[in-house]
Parts: sequence; structure tokens; C-alpha cells
Amino acid sequence: METLNKILEFEILSLSNYTIRISDLVTILIILIITKLILWVIKKALFRKYKFRKTDPGTTYALYQIIKYVIWVMAIGLLLETIGVKVTLLLAGSAALLVGVGLGLQQTFNDVISGIILLSERSIKINDVLEIDGDVVKIEGIGLRTSKALNRDDISIIIPNSLITTSKVINWSHQSKKTRFKIDVGVAYGSDVDKVIKILEESAFEHPEVSNRELVEARLMNFGNSSLDFQLLFFSKNIFRIGKAKSDIRRIINKKFAENKVTIPFPQMDLHLRSNTAGKIDKQNNT
Repeated sequence: METLNKILEFEILSLSNYTIRISDLVTILIILIITKLILWVIKKALFRKYKFRKTDPGTTYALYQIIKYVIWVMAIGLLLETIGVKVTLLLAGSAALLVGVGLGLQQTFNDVISGIILLSERSIKINDVLEIDGDVVKIEGIGLRTSKALNRDDISIIIPNSLITTSKVINWSHQSKKTRFKIDVGVAYGSDVDKVIKILEESAFEHPEVSNRELVEARLMNFGNSSLDFQLLFFSKNIFRIGKAKSDIRRIINKKFAENKVTIPFPQMDLHLRSNTAGKIDKQNNT
């Protein structure tokens, strides 16, 4: 026992008033192990609750991230106290330095604060489909400074959290699991309007990813310069990959138009030419 005490009290590093012993390293190791164990238990408990109670996965993830950051801050404070660094004195003594660092890292702190807002407010969650600066992305992870997303080309995008909180963001999956989309199409003048509306609605019915068939609707929107302009409205749960579904529906529409001899017109323009021949004949007669 005495030998063990001597080993634990052996000084590894001595600097001014600070001394690091083997016992300090053991304590640090124990703190890290306990912190990791607590986080593991909390994560298992939260995601088990999500699995059995059908809790929203984004909410569970956000709650776990906040708890993780709080626990790690407490653990780091204990680690500093273990090696003899007084956290309160350290913060007080470095106040002026922190102000200078804060000015230099203003954008970073802005991103961090935005990350805390996103995690606590939960207006944006994991698997939400967002439209930011005209780009549609799916959120895969929300960190303290940045969020990871995937665009429709399967390219990972790292987004600063401040961009999400300060910009106009459309959350396609915020209120419902399905969203209404539209397809615009024009047909030649003289086409049977009722027939065109029926073809458009039947084309949407045939696609398996169209939800609520009773809500599918085709409308005559306008009398265009070269065509009768229609709009097909439908709901779908496939928000992120809707481009593929729209393409499939357009192919069905084109096929049905060809079968029913409905024409999609080319842009047309009437050109009127005025002849000055009569004016020239009058001038010749006067001379």
C-alpha cells in the first residue's frame, strides 16, 4: 500500500506553483471514463425512448447534443481543477484576452450561438429538407458551429449555423410529412380543355409517389401568347427527390398527349409586314 502511495505521489511535472502527479493523471483518466460512460447511458436512454415512444428523431438528437455539451463543459472544469488551475481565477484573469479573442473570432462565436439556438429552439431538426439560397438540402447533423447537409446531387455541404438562423430558410418538412408541388404545361389553342385536365390528373394518379389522389388537381391558369397554360397540383412525401418524380410525371403526360393527339406548341409570333408600294406610285404620278 505504501508503494502504491509513493507511485501515485510521484511528480511527473513541476512548474512554478503547479505540480502534476501520477495521481492527477489517474483522476483525469477516471473523469474522462465517467464522462464517456454518462454520455453513453444518456444516449442509449434517449434513443431507446425515441424507438419505443416514436419521439421525433430530430428532437432526440438536439436534446442529446445540448446535454453532451453541458456535461463536457463540467468535465473540463473538473479536469482543470484537478491539475490545480482555478477556473474562476482563470476566467477573471483572462477577461481582457477573451475580449480580444472575441473580436477576432466574432463570426465563429456567432456560429456557436446560432448552433445553440438551433439545438434548443428545434425549429430545424435532423432529416428536415431546407431551401437555403436557392439550394435544396437535407440536414444530416447539427453541430455547435456548423451543420452538415446533403444536396440533391448527393454532395455533402457544411453550412455555418449563422447562415441558417439569419437567412430566409424554407423548411419543406416543418409542418407536414408531405408537400404540394406543381407542374406547368401548355397546349395548343383549340385543344379540348376538359380532356387536357383529365389527362393531367390521370398522369399524376399513375405515379406511385403521389399522395392523396383526391387532392390532385389540374387548372387552366392563363391564355398565353402561344398556348393554353395549365398547372398540375399534387402532394408527395418524397420531398427531397421530387425532381425525379416530376420528370416521371412529365413523361407520362407527354405519352398521353401523343396518344390523344394533344399538341404542345412551339413559341409562336405573328409578324406583320407593311408595304410602301402604294406610296411610291402616288409620288410617281405627282411628278
